[in-house]
Amino acid sequence: MDVYLPIANLSVNGLIIVGLGLLTGLLSGMFGVGGGFLTTPLMIFYGIPPTVAAASAASQVTGASVSGAFAHSRRGGVDYQMGGVLVAGGIIGTGIGALLFNLLERLGQIDTVINILYVVLLGSIGSLMARESIQTLRAERTGVPLPARKRRHHPLVANLPMRWRFYRSGLYISPLAPLLLGMATGILTMLMGIGGGFVLVPAMLYILGMSANVVVGTSLFQILFVTMATTMMHALTTKAVDIVLATLLLVGSVTGAQIGAQFAQKASPVKLRLLLAVIVLMVALRMALGLGYRPDEIYTVAPL
Repeated sequence: MDVYLPIANLSVNGLIIVGLGLLTGLLSGMFGVGGGFLTTPLMIFYGIPPTVAAASAASQVTGASVSGAFAHSRRGGVDYQMGGVLVAGGIIGTGIGALLFNLLERLGQIDTVINILYVVLLGSIGSLMARESIQTLRAERTGVPLPARKRRHHPLVANLPMRWRFYRSGLYISPLAPLLLGMATGILTMLMGIGGGFVLVPAMLYILGMSANVVVGTSLFQILFVTMATTMMHALTTKAVDIVLATLLLVGSVTGAQIGAQFAQKASPVKLRLLLAVIVLMVALRMALGLGYRPDEIYTVAPL
């Protein structure tokens, strides 16, 4: 089932692309995270150019975030005031990311930068998740519970001026903190095609000190609008969004998310988190090897 991707300018097996979407959707449903952090690396491994993979993955994350955001909204799990500030910062970050994307593309370094960002991001987050999961499993075996974490925002956040009261999140902090956090995730979304939830959720918990019952819903709310802005920005500036590729991914991810959600209800959350950490570290290692691996044919001939 060969399908031509007009923006990537190559033919791919449509079933394999749907399968990649199915896999990322499955992981999304199982672990409660967006699949964008794996969608782009897997497409790069398959041979799709990193620029097209990152731009198209952002549009796929948009579709995958809609149902989750609505579900959390119905049960009151979204802080719309906090989400609005995060969205504003994310849109600003998207614009900054577009400028960086175009600059790196002109310098001919965008593919390398995308790969390096993925190695650093996935390697660090995977290591933290693995350490936390191992500590939790060890505590369960020994019967000695881990000390409870106090919900407290970072001291740097406490020193920022012009405080607002965010009632749903239970916070009284400066809006500059979530604005800057939104900008950072907007830049990452533009450059890497991820939803940003992998960075945003821990930052909302441990930097902003938000209440845990609104973190996931507010994160999905921000991801929904920022990935929409990212897709539009890519379509208008980089011209790297391949709608055929994004559609095939979305078909697979929607189906996979439903299967993953059912599987997650029967499995241990701690073991699932450790499995996710292993998968993330394996992808980071594969991308790191790709950066230093010397191909058999250094030079290739491509039509102009």
